Amino acid sequence: MEADHRERRRRERRNSSSHEHDSERRRRKGHRATDSQGDLLPRPHPPGESTPSTQRSRQSAPLSLDAIAKLDKANAKKAGWRGYDYDEEYLKEVRNKEKKLEKDRIKEERQQKRMERAEESDAAIQQAARKRRDERQRARGESKRRSAASDNEGAQKTAAQRMSAFSQTDRERRRSHTSAERDERKRAYEERYTPSEIAEKKERKRQERAQRDRERKKRVVSGPLAEEGGVGDDDEEYQYMMEKRGGAGAPSEPTEEELVAKKKKKKRILIAIASILLLLAIIIPVAVVVSKKGSGDEDKGSGSAEAEGSSSKPSNNNLDGKDPKSVPDEDKGGWLDPWSWWDTADFNVTYTNEKVGGLPMIGLNSTWNDDIQANEKVANLKDDFGYGKNPIRGVNVGGWLNLEPFITPSYFESYSSRDNIIDEWTLIQKLGGPSQAKQTLEKHYSTFITRQTFVDIRAAGFDHVRIPFGYWMVDTYDGDQYVPRVAWRYLLRGIEYARQNGLRINLDMHGAPGSQNGWNHSGRQGAIGWLNGADGEKNANRWLSIHHQLAVFFAQPRYANIITLYGLVNEPRMVDLDPDTVITWSRKAISQIRKDGIKSIIVFGDGFRGLDNWKDSPLQDDHDLLLDVHQYVIFNLDQIQLEHTDKLSFACSAWTQQSRRSMDTATGFGPTMCGEWSQADTDCTKYINNVNMGTRWEGTLDTGNASTSVLEPYCPLKNRGCSCSSANADPKDYSDAYKKWLYQFAVAQMISFEAGWGWFYWTWKTERATQWSWEKGMEAGILPMKTWERDFECPDSPGGLEDYGKMGLAESY
Repeated sequence: MEADHRERRRRERRNSSSHEHDSERRRRKGHRATDSQGDLLPRPHPPGESTPSTQRSRQSAPLSLDAIAKLDKANAKKAGWRGYDYDEEYLKEVRNKEKKLEKDRIKEERQQKRMERAEESDAAIQQAARKRRDERQRARGESKRRSAASDNEGAQKTAAQRMSAFSQTDRERRRSHTSAERDERKRAYEERYTPSEIAEKKERKRQERAQRDRERKKRVVSGPLAEEGGVGDDDEEYQYMMEKRGGAGAPSEPTEEELVAKKKKKKRILIAIASILLLLAIIIPVAVVVSKKGSGDEDKGSGSAEAEGSSSKPSNNNLDGKDPKSVPDEDKGGWLDPWSWWDTADFNVTYTNEKVGGLPMIGLNSTWNDDIQANEKVANLKDDFGYGKNPIRGVNVGGWLNLEPFITPSYFESYSSRDNIIDEWTLIQKLGGPSQAKQTLEKHYSTFITRQTFVDIRAAGFDHVRIPFGYWMVDTYDGDQYVPRVAWRYLLRGIEYARQNGLRINLDMHGAPGSQNGWNHSGRQGAIGWLNGADGEKNANRWLSIHHQLAVFFAQPRYANIITLYGLVNEPRMVDLDPDTVITWSRKAISQIRKDGIKSIIVFGDGFRGLDNWKDSPLQDDHDLLLDVHQYVIFNLDQIQLEHTDKLSFACSAWTQQSRRSMDTATGFGPTMCGEWSQADTDCTKYINNVNMGTRWEGTLDTGNASTSVLEPYCPLKNRGCSCSSANADPKDYSDAYKKWLYQFAVAQMISFEAGWGWFYWTWKTERATQWSWEKGMEAGILPMKTWERDFECPDSPGGLEDYGKMGLAESY
């Protein structure tokens, strides 16, 4: 028995591998009873049914262990096997295997049922989604008739409400479950499914969530659309929902109502546009007329940055028919190229590289006419003027070829004090440098002083024009912040305009290299670098070099009759410079200019030394020299505090005496003229004392230097009642007494300076400063319409003057 048992175990081990394979096969087919060899037992036939022994009943039930044992014994007898009984250990093992196989079969059946239920659930979900989609499509027609904005707002609101309602209902349903109910549900769930089934279910749910997330990322679908079952819908549904929410996608076909609405909207827009155009057609001409009537002096040829920036480029039609290729490549874009000029009006635009003294003959015609007379009071241009016998009655065109802040404040007032834009140098720096500032400056040169300016000057009775300019008109040096050479062409055109009106020219070198006085009208405010400081000698020699070029050029015959006065340097500040050094340089410059061919009268400045101090000057040995003094009452503390009547008396008597003394070589230099003066009786004009510097009149002049600052009022009242408001008021608001005083003050100065060689008023044109502009003064009625027409004579004694205090003229302005 023991040997039989061991033999059976060996057979089982030998066939164990095939048994495991057969077990898996049986599990997939469903459990079938086997004999001891592992072979399937025949299925029993139903009662009364005879079938071949090879067929197996599909309805048979598994045999019991006892039946199997009996069957094995019977088979053993048939096969010649020796019969034996199964021991308990073997039977137990078989029963365990049977249980395991049965459990696997049940599990497989449950899984199959779950899959069927899942398929049914998916079908139900899809059917519900299709139903919702059909409902949305039926509602689409109604929704499309709404405005896009209303649809978008409504859709978002509905979705938000739906989400809120769903979330609220779900939360309330979940909160209604007690802890015991939740535990019972959990226990039932665990009993229904094995742990492996629960884990598998969780994994499947996780994968489904991940798949939904991936689908949402792939498609731009809003949250409400996903909740409504839109995820996975067809393209038409997706397109509709995206359009409804303002998303991307191609537009759908418009409905008839939408087409009608679009036509009405388009019609309303066209009517509105037509109405606006009609209004503009009415308003613009009216505005132009009103502007022209009310602009007055500010807009008449304004040189402001705003006005010039808005002015259109000149037509330059004199370039028509000319060939730009006539300009060599090396000169294209330079000062010789007419196609690079912003303004070509009245210029000869035929290209030429001809130079005299190193300066080009650009824009000039080959012929000229000097047979013209400025007015009946003076000689023809081609004739001798008669200096010393006939008084010079001239005017400056300051602020044109070199900027002065008080003349054109619009270039400077748009900047804050932190920007420190105080002169032409710093302005060009702020504009980005010479190249970037070129067009701004050239527009100013073109528009501030024009051909009409010289016509008007002649009509006012003038016979001379003083033209100030800076050295950068001829040349610049390393580091200079000036626009080089552009002003040269406009100087030449200005001279020709003067010629056409019989006006003689006083060339005024207003800005020297390094600055001869450190004031803003020299180009750069600050230290004096001409004949002073480390580069003082270098800058002095540079000025001599520029004089050489200018003198050679203007020594040409075409300028012999018109440039009758030639200046050395404007206002050298000889109270700070060494007078002997300045005089030595001046003698050297005069000698050089004469050698270069200039036969004109050479003008030099008094340097603020006082006219009497030029007696016995080494310059008296030179012939055809003219001493130039500038007379103002506002920069001198002793004179600015004088009352109105006293200022008028000073102009009539003191300046007349100074002129006469200076004209007499026994008491002064000799030939003397006043190159600058104005009507101003206060220093209230904006920027007259440099940008943002304050005034002496109100006691706000803060130069940063205690010796030059004036921090107490210096009007005649010398108290806080001193005000600039009246002096800076519109001339229409001047009192009759003030207008009369201003007129008499101007005439008194003309009389005094004509005791010498004559005068040049400063200046013809300003943007706003009436008391510094002859043009504005005439329009305000405070200057004569002709320089020789005068309704006032200085009395023999101050007692003959009117008492302006009794006339009601306040001394606070």
